[in-house]
Amino acid sequence: MLLLLLLGIITFYILQKFLYRKYWKRGLGVAIGFESRSAYEGEVAYLREEITNDKFLPLPVLEVNLAMDKRLKFSGDAKDNASVTDQSYRRDIFSLFVRQKVIRRLPFVCERRGFYEITKADVIGYDFFFQRSFHDNREFKASMYVYPRLADSRRIALLCRAVSGMVVTRNRLFPDPFQFSGIREYRPSDPMHQINWKASAKGQGILVNQFDSTTNIRMKLILDTEDTGIVRRDKLNEEGIRIAASLASRMVKERMEVTVTGNGMKRIHLKEGAGRIQKLYEELARIDIYKQTERICEELGREKEKLLPDVIYVIVSMNQDKETADAVASLAEKGNPVLWVIPVMSAAEHAVLSEVTVFRWEMEG
Repeated sequence: MLLLLLLGIITFYILQKFLYRKYWKRGLGVAIGFESRSAYEGEVAYLREEITNDKFLPLPVLEVNLAMDKRLKFSGDAKDNASVTDQSYRRDIFSLFVRQKVIRRLPFVCERRGFYEITKADVIGYDFFFQRSFHDNREFKASMYVYPRLADSRRIALLCRAVSGMVVTRNRLFPDPFQFSGIREYRPSDPMHQINWKASAKGQGILVNQFDSTTNIRMKLILDTEDTGIVRRDKLNEEGIRIAASLASRMVKERMEVTVTGNGMKRIHLKEGAGRIQKLYEELARIDIYKQTERICEELGREKEKLLPDVIYVIVSMNQDKETADAVASLAEKGNPVLWVIPVMSAAEHAVLSEVTVFRWEMEG
C-alpha cells in the first residue's frame, strides 16, 4: 500500500512537472495600467493589475515584477511588496485557481512632476511543488502624466494684475478708432476729425468722440529651466514650472492669447477655448531639469530680433547672473513691456532692472 502511494506521488510529481512546463502560461493574461491618464503633483492615483488564469491548471504562486519610477510612492498595503533601488521594483504575488481572475488597485502618491511609463513585466510561475520556476516577459504601453501642481491662486492673481496693468498701459499707446466709448470735452491735442459736431452744437463747448483701445495684446511666456548655480536648485526650478503652468492657464481664461516657450520645452500656442491647456501641462510634465540646455540668453536674443509691438513678455527664470539680467533688459529696449518672475528662497535675493518689472516669487515654507 505504501509502495503504491509512493508510486502515485512520483507519478503526480512527474506529470505536474510536465504540465506546468508546457502549459503554465497558456491562458495567462497579465494586464497592467494606470487608471487615469493624468494627475497633478501630490495627488493619489491608482495602478491596476488584472491577472487571469483561463485554463484548468491552477497557478499556486505567480510573481509579477514591475519596474517603476521611484517618484511614484506606493502607500498602505501596496507599499509592502515594493523594493527601491534606482527605480521602484514592485514584486506582487498572486495565487490563482482554475479559471480565476484577480484584480488589484494599488494607490500611489504622485510625488513629482513627470511622464511615467510601464513598458514590461517579468512574470514568474512555479510548479505545484515549487521546485521549478518558469519565466515570461510581457510588454505593455501604460503611461500617465503628472502635471505640475498649480501655484497658489492668490499669488498668481498678483501676477495677473501685473500683466493686466501692462496691457492697459500698452493699449493706451494704440487707441482703436473703431471702438467708440463716449464723449468728452475737447483738448488742444485732439485731432479735428474726432470732433462730434452734432453733440457740440447742442452743448456749450466743443466735444470730441472718445475711443477705447481694442488692440490685441498677446503674452509670450519664456520659461528658463537651466540651472547655472554651483549647487543645484531643483526646488526653485520646479516652482518656476508651476508658475508658468498657472499663469498661462489663468491668462487664457482671461481671454488673452498666450505662447509658452523655453530652453527646455517645445513651443505651445494657447487661445481661449482652443483646448490646448492640457497640451501645455503635458509638455511641462516632460521637462527634464537635469538635461543640458542652451542659455536663456540665446532664446531672448532670438526674440529681440523679431519683436512685435503687440507682445508682452513674461520671463520666468531663477537665474540672476549678469548675462541673464542683461538679456532680459535688452528685450525691453524697443518698448515692449517685460515682466521678470524670479523664484527665490528668500525675498532678500533680488535683481533690480529699471527697464523691467521684476516680481520676486518667494518659495513658501
